[in-house]
Amino acid sequence: MARKKRRAGVKKPDPHPIDHHGMTPYRARFLEWSLAVGLAERTVEIRRRMLKHFIVWCDERGLDRPQDITRPILERYRRYLYHYRKTNGDPISFATQQQRLVPVKAFFKWLTKENYILYNPASEMELPKVHRKLPKHILSHEEVSAIINQTMLHGDHGIRDRAIIETLYSTGIRRNELIHLKLYDVDIRNGTLMVREGKGKKDRMVPIGDRACLWITKYLDDVRPGIVVEPDEGWLFLHEFGEPFRKNRLTDLVKKYIEAAGIDKPGACHIFRHTMATLMLDNGADIRHIQMMLGHSQLSTTEIYTQVSIRKLKEVHARTHPADRT
Repeated sequence: MARKKRRAGVKKPDPHPIDHHGMTPYRARFLEWSLAVGLAERTVEIRRRMLKHFIVWCDERGLDRPQDITRPILERYRRYLYHYRKTNGDPISFATQQQRLVPVKAFFKWLTKENYILYNPASEMELPKVHRKLPKHILSHEEVSAIINQTMLHGDHGIRDRAIIETLYSTGIRRNELIHLKLYDVDIRNGTLMVREGKGKKDRMVPIGDRACLWITKYLDDVRPGIVVEPDEGWLFLHEFGEPFRKNRLTDLVKKYIEAAGIDKPGACHIFRHTMATLMLDNGADIRHIQMMLGHSQLSTTEIYTQVSIRKLKEVHARTHPADRT
């Protein structure tokens, strides 16, 4: 049977047409596209919230179509963010301003690529410069020892908690990365740990030390079988209820041990990441190796630890330089 010829000049209808009243339908299509190209759900959620702020700002000024937005209007929005004051009178940080503007740039780039607008008004919009802050608080090796010793006061759960803290300290992985570890991600025999879909949805393999492996093994042999709930989904670290940890629950757990050790420093899981990187640099590790362990895509992100590490060099300088000893 012969195929019917499509009439010339007749465009195939869009299966998902956009209601062109307002910018919210465009945002919905943009977010759908963001997920389809593989962006992390957290990134897409940030885009959703930041674009909502922008669209509300536009609506208040009678700007309800992407075609209404020009480069000067985006510059007005950038200045609005700069002058914005929170309820306590403080400005929002440059990092927050940048976080609100990056999704706007991505949104208009997509609108242009999809031919919803003729040109990209955000193409030359400059983002606020964000200076990377040094980690304010680092644990000493002695403080880490004091923290992990506190776990020995809590029986079987303390064995699990020590395995968790040893893993954070040995590998420097992020809180969310630890929560999502599966049983097969830790290779005790070879001393490696696989982080699957870390930040930026990138996998990486990192070394894990013998002491951390020892405590993970002890937890797997003596504790996990008693708290796992069938069917076992294979999560490595389980809460008392047999389910994987949630972010806040893990933070509270680690913070409890830091405070019990009498250490008055803010932070919980992430402080072990900062500590690992700084102490390894102090002991002669190459910064590119630290970059690989931390999963930083750019070396400049890792280089903040060289600035932290110089504190120790300054102490040595003050203690040993002849000019300071007279």
